[in-house]
Amino acid sequence: MNTHNIRGLELFSGAGGLALGIAKHGVRHEALIELNKNAVKTLLYNFQPNIVHHTDIRNFDFTAYGHVDIIASGPPCQPFSIGGKHKGSVDQRDMFPSACKAIAQCMPSAFIFENVKGLLRKSFASYFEYIILRLTYPEVDIQQSESWEDHLQRLKKVSISKQFDGVKYNLLYRLVDAADYGIPQRRERVIIVGIRDDLNIEWSFPRQTHSQEALLWSQFIKKDYWEKHECVPPELSCYDSRTASAIKKIQKQPQLFAPMTKPWQTVRDQLGSLPHPDKQGSYHPEHIFRKGARVYPGHTGSFIDSPSKTIKAGGHGVPGGENMVRHADGSVRYYTTYEAKRLQTFPGQYSITGSWGESMRQIGNAVPVQLASIIAGSLIKTIWGEQAPS
Repeated sequence: MNTHNIRGLELFSGAGGLALGIAKHGVRHEALIELNKNAVKTLLYNFQPNIVHHTDIRNFDFTAYGHVDIIASGPPCQPFSIGGKHKGSVDQRDMFPSACKAIAQCMPSAFIFENVKGLLRKSFASYFEYIILRLTYPEVDIQQSESWEDHLQRLKKVSISKQFDGVKYNLLYRLVDAADYGIPQRRERVIIVGIRDDLNIEWSFPRQTHSQEALLWSQFIKKDYWEKHECVPPELSCYDSRTASAIKKIQKQPQLFAPMTKPWQTVRDQLGSLPHPDKQGSYHPEHIFRKGARVYPGHTGSFIDSPSKTIKAGGHGVPGGENMVRHADGSVRYYTTYEAKRLQTFPGQYSITGSWGESMRQIGNAVPVQLASIIAGSLIKTIWGEQAPS
């Protein structure tokens, strides 16, 4: 597919997971915009330095780029995160308005936004409606001294009016679990995709390719999972209660045929071939053992024969139990930066700069590269097919 002429902008680039996944489909990034100095160092190391902009998006001049074909963005999620303070639209870190400004000024053919599951909370319902309508009608800008609530009412009137002749986007959004697309991690995120209405293009989210049902079939009915990894099945007590119940159900009433989907990928699938980390990092400088991992209520780590729990960033530092691997004997240890990077499907040669805590923050905030590639690839193929725009 010849898509090398597709021009893209990346907002809130972070460690570059979304940008890297989109670039796999020939998108030429014109700019990667990021404020955090440590994430900027990561971007400078892995991308062409001339496209990396260390700046506040609120001060960025998007008009200098004119029309671009695709905009991708992961606005800061703390205002909506379950682990955050839940301030939503009143949080100064809410950058959705700035992202909408970029859409209005560059009028891309399509855009992809990613954010946390908490955005769909009932308490944020009105603001989420506001986000959707503002992205649908990006030219209907908020007026000086106008509240977002008043702007929402004005946008609602536009949405039911047949007189609007400006640029409009058709939006689709979905709560996506990365594990359902082959990423070895249970990571639920809201994906919002917009396509410019005048293109008259219909698109839908890619079908899920992997499932827990198929994993449990492979582990406890066919049992080829254990043969592949040359190990024996653990006790059911090693699994969380919900998974253990699913295992008992599939063993008691197995289906006649194997599931059509592929098995969820596990921590062992992704990391099993790696050597145990050492203090020197002789295998890889990012694969270094870190002491202090422990289990406590609510933080039990990720069982090695299940997908990893969500790699966390955490405003209060890395949560002790979430970024750990747990073995069948109950022992736990922290993921190394290299392992966490692999669980987020970054390539091994992609370098994350900074200390362990800072690197884990960047990795935890990133979009899994493989998930970004799957969604962007489907979108790009639908819009541009075999021929890229000139």
